[in-house]
Amino acid sequence: MRPALAAIAACCVAARAEPPSRLAPLNTTPQHVLQCSDGLVLPAWRPLEDVPTYQIAIRGFVYFLALMYLFIGVSIVSDRFMAAIEVITSREKEVRVRRNGSEQIIVVRVWNETVANLTLMALGSSAPEILLSVIEIAGKNFEAGDLGPGTIVGSAAYNLFVIIAICVVVIPDGEVRKIKHLRVFLVTATWSIFAYVWLYMILAVISPSEVEVWEGAVTFLFFPATVMTAYIADRRLLVYKYLKKGYRVNERGVIVEAEGDGSLEMALKPGGDDFMSDDDEGRELEKSRKEYVSVLRELRRQHPDEDLETVERMALETLMASGPKSRAFYRVAATRKMTGGGDFSRKISERAQSDLSEVKAELQRRDSGSASIEPRGPNVRFDPDHYTVMENCGSFEVRVVRAGDLNGDVTVQYTTEDGTAEAGSDYVTAQGLLHFKHGETEKTFRVQVIDDDVFEEDEHFYVRLSSPKGASLASPSTATVVILDDDHSGVFSFPQRDFELTESVGTYDLKVVRTAGARGKVRIPYWTEDGTAKGGAQYEIAQGHIFFENNETEKYIPLHIIEEDSYEKDVLFYVNLGNPELLGDFYDACLPDDSTSLSVQYSEDNDDSNTGTEANHLATLPEEEAVVAMMGLPKAGEITRAQLRIKESKEFKNTVDKLVQRANASIIIGTSSWKEQFAEALTANSGSDDPDEPPSCFDYVLHVVTLFWKIIFALIPPTDIGGGYVCFVVSIICIGLVTAVIGDVASHFGCTLGIKDSVTAIVFVALGTSIPDTFASKVAAIQDKHADASVGNVTGSNAVNVFLGIGVAWTVAAIFHWSKNEKFHVDPGNLAFSVTMFCSEAALAVLVLVLRRRRSIGGELGGPRGIKIVTSMFFFSLWLIYLIMSGLEAYDVIEGF
Repeated sequence: MRPALAAIAACCVAARAEPPSRLAPLNTTPQHVLQCSDGLVLPAWRPLEDVPTYQIAIRGFVYFLALMYLFIGVSIVSDRFMAAIEVITSREKEVRVRRNGSEQIIVVRVWNETVANLTLMALGSSAPEILLSVIEIAGKNFEAGDLGPGTIVGSAAYNLFVIIAICVVVIPDGEVRKIKHLRVFLVTATWSIFAYVWLYMILAVISPSEVEVWEGAVTFLFFPATVMTAYIADRRLLVYKYLKKGYRVNERGVIVEAEGDGSLEMALKPGGDDFMSDDDEGRELEKSRKEYVSVLRELRRQHPDEDLETVERMALETLMASGPKSRAFYRVAATRKMTGGGDFSRKISERAQSDLSEVKAELQRRDSGSASIEPRGPNVRFDPDHYTVMENCGSFEVRVVRAGDLNGDVTVQYTTEDGTAEAGSDYVTAQGLLHFKHGETEKTFRVQVIDDDVFEEDEHFYVRLSSPKGASLASPSTATVVILDDDHSGVFSFPQRDFELTESVGTYDLKVVRTAGARGKVRIPYWTEDGTAKGGAQYEIAQGHIFFENNETEKYIPLHIIEEDSYEKDVLFYVNLGNPELLGDFYDACLPDDSTSLSVQYSEDNDDSNTGTEANHLATLPEEEAVVAMMGLPKAGEITRAQLRIKESKEFKNTVDKLVQRANASIIIGTSSWKEQFAEALTANSGSDDPDEPPSCFDYVLHVVTLFWKIIFALIPPTDIGGGYVCFVVSIICIGLVTAVIGDVASHFGCTLGIKDSVTAIVFVALGTSIPDTFASKVAAIQDKHADASVGNVTGSNAVNVFLGIGVAWTVAAIFHWSKNEKFHVDPGNLAFSVTMFCSEAALAVLVLVLRRRRSIGGELGGPRGIKIVTSMFFFSLWLIYLIMSGLEAYDVIEGF
């Protein structure tokens, strides 16, 4: 590219029809007279007379090096500016929304993405060009110049043609990148072309060679009009004007405004948990979750010996490094690599570790906060608060504990209270006073249970504490006592029909309960059954028997759940119970304890010895005994089929939610202290993607060359001060100062070598100010899934350049001349011709991009190798044609306007 530029410049110099006003014609003698004048900041290089040709060449070379060095400086300070913008546009607020029928508070971005990209982001990437135009007007006593407007038009041509040409060709063969927000792109593309059409109209049609106050003001007002129409396109307000404000989740997991009904609803699938939007943009967060879970699984497979927290950190680093990022991030990252500052790999690793620790701590605080809070003072309570006893147990012991301050004496009363069990027939009423002496921590008392020979359901009663003295009652102050009947073999079932368990549970013990009796040894078959969960995939198939010993009331079926680290797992399987079978001598086991007609004999050696012969035994018994035995048979209860729903681990899901929403690598470009800024400025880092690789010699050279700018701009306040606004203001002032010097050096460079300001602007200045954006767009094109960050923002920046850079400068100049009853004259000259060339080629370029969206290619960037190369060459040729034609017109080789 550099040889091409040199050839163009040489062609322009050789082809000029008359000598430029600022450089005397070259004589055959070795002495020359330079017509350079002092700049706004930098005086001309003296002497201006009797300058030998070789000194002119040396001066031109020095000016060129100074110009390149200033471009580096303005890039570095512009990155501080972009970091401040990223912090500002990342601000959040709390809003109330309705979700699942209830009102909730969520945190959303204050700035709409489209508005942020067209205002602060566009200003950040175009600040040097805009400020150069404004400063040039002020430096020339509010007279029009060629450098500022020429840089704006030249920069627009470079951005649209060269950057897109590079982005098209760097995509891997066969892959494509498509603009996602096509409506916004078409709106900004239309405005970017119209901006230069309007520029031509006010220069050559409406009021030729003059800019009136209203023309300058309207030019500036087109800027908010651009933002508003793009916002309308983003929100679809003209099409969906009756929709209320809603929210969606963007690609980086950040909740932002979107069209909707003001509610957050489920949008992924039945039972899914995500936010709905008309464009399915709410699914982007789900994609990030799936990506994180997929990476986590792969890393756990690759590093089986690492602890889970380390693997989670590694997965978060991968997500942050590969996920979508803002244009500010790409711009800053490109400049860091160009100046030996390395990439953000180390910072991403530190941020991932910090975020993971914060998320774990937050979840732990949330869990601990939901736990019951113990009274601070002295208190008494039951421990435990639930007792299950057999009917024939006689009596059992109830325990009361004392906690808190153990000084002094404490008394508390206790009393029993009927439930389904009645005092006098099922248990003996108990009441009394417990006296805790100084330092005593527990007391017990006994409650008696009445045994009978009547088959009955399990019953319960209560024991309550009351009237404490010297302490308060803590929870639980009521104990529940369940009396199990021992005169029946029991009713066997699951305690409930539906169970919910997490995939991380490992082995889940499914409870089977025995009620209405506990006599005899009973065997129950069980087996699993597939639902939406498949045996061997989500759980291990199980089949077998469980055995209840005499007086045993609970057993557990072990179920092994296979962990998949699935975020949205929601699958079902079933466990069935068969008919219970009494083991041992059936008729003896089923008779009351006081029956002496038969003895109870269990076959210990063969549990199945008498199974399945109940009917034969009953037939041999006397009628009365057969009735009693029949009443005591074990039976299946009402719930013999349990449905188990396997869900993702709640802790895992909460962790993923938090980490995915924090996986925004863009925010790491901000700084928190001057110490951090100076540490970054003084440290050379490797430009490699491997954070552990030491800097190369080339990295050290780049670092040393740019060290001056790094140290100077490390003095700018950190972005954490004042929410980024202080850094924003100071950075833009610094950009203005450096840009003022760039304007003078560029002008001196041109006049020294006999190059017109208009040519210097479109060839050298526009190129120098756009290099960081070139690398940023290239990286964004490769890493992002869409083309918005690499191509979509180009058109918006081009429109903003005209509306702010020329609109502000010419409005101020027009008002200044109007106040003196003068006219603000602007010679259309080369600017009108350049604008015409650019508009014609820009319309053709946008048409090509739209045609590339056809199914045969599939997107604006990438595609088949042949088409990719042809498109890139076409765009690059448009830029070369623009440069050559504008240069030839500047030197009157071809006729302009």
